Amino acid sequence: MSDGNFNRALLPSTPYRSGVKMGQQQMRARAVAAFETVVKEKFPALTDEELHAMTDAFRRCLAEHE
Repeated sequence: MSDGNFNRALLPSTPYRSGVKMGQQQMRARAVAAFETVVKEKFPALTDEELHAMTDAFRRCLAEHE
């Protein structure tokens, strides 16, 4: 009796799921880049450490809302 893995290996791969994940990753990267740009424009006095902390918080917020 087969465990199913052999049968799945014979099926053609579907790029739909990997394409969706790639698109989500690209949009996440664009959102973080846009966030950094806006923060740099609005708050030019921020240090690199403060900007990095805000960017990390933004990334965590994005991860929570997936």
